[in-house]
Amino acid sequence: MPEAEVQAPADAPKARTESRFPCSNCGGNLAYEIGTDDLKCTYCGRHHEIEIPDTEIRELNLPKGLNQLEQTRKLGKTEKLLKCPNCAARFDLDESLHSGDCPFCGTSVVTSTGEIQEFSPQALLPFAIDRDEAFAAYSKWIKSRWFAPSKLKNHARESESLKGVYIPYWTYDSDTVTAYTGQRGDVYYVRKMVTVMENGRYVRRSRMVPKIRWTSVSGKTARHFDDVLIGATKTLPRKITDWLEPWDLENLVPYTEEYLSGFQSEVYQVALDEGFTHAERVMQQVIRRDVTQAIGGDQQRIHRLNTNHSDTSFKHLLLPLWTAAFSFKGKTYRFVVNGRNGKTRGERPYSIVKITLAGIAAAAVVGTAIVTFQSGAVSGYVVDRPIFYDQYNRQRNDPFRDPFRDFF
Repeated sequence: MPEAEVQAPADAPKARTESRFPCSNCGGNLAYEIGTDDLKCTYCGRHHEIEIPDTEIRELNLPKGLNQLEQTRKLGKTEKLLKCPNCAARFDLDESLHSGDCPFCGTSVVTSTGEIQEFSPQALLPFAIDRDEAFAAYSKWIKSRWFAPSKLKNHARESESLKGVYIPYWTYDSDTVTAYTGQRGDVYYVRKMVTVMENGRYVRRSRMVPKIRWTSVSGKTARHFDDVLIGATKTLPRKITDWLEPWDLENLVPYTEEYLSGFQSEVYQVALDEGFTHAERVMQQVIRRDVTQAIGGDQQRIHRLNTNHSDTSFKHLLLPLWTAAFSFKGKTYRFVVNGRNGKTRGERPYSIVKITLAGIAAAAVVGTAIVTFQSGAVSGYVVDRPIFYDQYNRQRNDPFRDPFRDFF
């Protein structure tokens, strides 16, 4: 993607500005209508089309962005108190959010993220599934959990209401060249005399034994990384946000505040430089695979990697999640639903009773298998002696026969 210049920060912190979206028909509050490009009035139901900017989603230069980050860290914090543009009430919005509802009149308020953080979102994915669809996905997920307490599956109907939240992400692009040193291992075979037991006797036999010939190697590999996605929230564990991938980033739209109306939206809590550190770890895993293939052979040893990045750029995105929490036996569990495709991930309790019963059942199955195997071995012993078996069958109907004669 084309690369854009990063604007230099202002000399002093700015106060937040707030936006609301009134209905042109009744003056009521407009909220984004999921699955469309419209705002819908929560009072009269009138639709208002969102004007999507005809702008290209561009990458920002990472070195310049890091320089801007260093400068703005010296400027201090902006004020946190907001003024509702509808009722003029002043209220405090959590510092991790930049959109929400006024607690006095319920108006959806969106603040300009560029005035409370160094970088504004450049693009977003709008919500594609509504609350009912998200809750159905969650209910299906929780009911399919193995070893979950039985009451938990009924609890899915009693879960707290889902909240739609836009979660911040970074994407990173980079051209990489990696110099490496290591060893290539090639397997070859040699003939060797070994001692083995055959028919109760030790004998000498010739065997082909594998060995590895190691050769020192060095070289370079190159790879371009595009849109390495890194979650920029600390509200949710990284393992949960990572699991919700992949996202359909090809459907990104330019950032437009109207899509946030009626939803919460977080500002990033993972800074640009910290995010790139995570991205480098992701890239390094791919680079190690590339180097392994470049070394070749049957086995590989990597001694040193030295990666240089160039043409490195980034974007700041907002991606949609439905999120909620439920309490079970005094403990809170969180879960999230991908707002685009319904993929669900979360925390869940385990039933100790079910796990114990499963262990007992598994032990019983193993025990039955052992007994069956042993019984099969005994049967095989009898079948292997057909004369004895036939003699017993011929004589067992003789009423004067001693039934124990053949066994003593």
